[in-house]
Amino acid sequence: MRRLPIRPLTVLTAIGLLALAGCGTQTSGSTTDPGGARADRTIRAQQVMRLTQVHQQTGMTLLEGPVFDEDGRLLVVDVTAPAGEPKVLRVDVRKKTSEQVHTDDRGAYTSAQFSPYDGRIYLTDFSHGDIVSLAPDGGDPRTFFSGEVDGARMNPDDLAFDREGNLYVSDSRGLSEGEAKGRVVRIDRSGKKATVLADGLASPNGISFDADYRGLWFSELTQNRISYLLLDGEGAVASRHTAVRVDGGVAQTDSIAVDADGNLYQGLHGRPAMAVYSKNGDRLATVEVPARAAEGLESATNVAIVPGGRKAYMTVSGPDGGYVYTFDALADGVRQSNGG
Repeated sequence: MRRLPIRPLTVLTAIGLLALAGCGTQTSGSTTDPGGARADRTIRAQQVMRLTQVHQQTGMTLLEGPVFDEDGRLLVVDVTAPAGEPKVLRVDVRKKTSEQVHTDDRGAYTSAQFSPYDGRIYLTDFSHGDIVSLAPDGGDPRTFFSGEVDGARMNPDDLAFDREGNLYVSDSRGLSEGEAKGRVVRIDRSGKKATVLADGLASPNGISFDADYRGLWFSELTQNRISYLLLDGEGAVASRHTAVRVDGGVAQTDSIAVDADGNLYQGLHGRPAMAVYSKNGDRLATVEVPARAAEGLESATNVAIVPGGRKAYMTVSGPDGGYVYTFDALADGVRQSNGG
């Protein structure tokens, strides 16, 4: 999630940078990735509803962080919503209605996920480097983590939880300078200890555990690549390697979700589409919005797959507004495909 220039609004200065950290897939007509895997299958997503319009104060709208609550309602964040307008929304995808869950005068929230430890909603505030939590109903806001990690404040983009409720955060530090200063940071579930697991990264964005919780997938926006971080079972890193190089054309790699079969859904910034890969790096499909709608849309940042089902809902944004689109996923939804 990042791109267009934003009108002068202090709280959103960093969001202009956010708008540079977005989506990546192939340009139309291209059928292969560098690894040779064919991308023959196109999945057409269908519009559910327009959720937001471009905000007059910020000059844009940018939907992110879709996650289902226990009642089956979809929560979505609007990164560029100004103070007083909904920054977290709850969507009834059947009735095609929405309501405000949370707003404030400060946060620029880029992801949302429920903790398996305390059941609260956790939000990443990209602009201020904070992790904020809310009660499931959107009340009782708390700052879970703030401050520096190894001498530098984070620009937290996406997050993932392990089974015990510890957080793993993609830190897009260095995006504004165009330097590879990004990190993957582990924060224990108490919020008291933060550890850098990987650094020297090119604007890391998406992050998700694999289907077995053995390791983490993370994308680097300005390199259009997905890497794999194998963990040692104690929260430390065993190894790291580049797993997929995304042929994105004008688009860049945004958020990542993983289904029950281990397939990766790579959101794209710069094109309203998602690239789907197997855990072995094979290009399986491209999810696209209908051509007639694509001209007014610029990103498909993230997706949530219904837990235990295959109905997927992705957040899509651009000058025409912020939308929720739906498609049938390749496998069932799990925690790794619900938020982050």
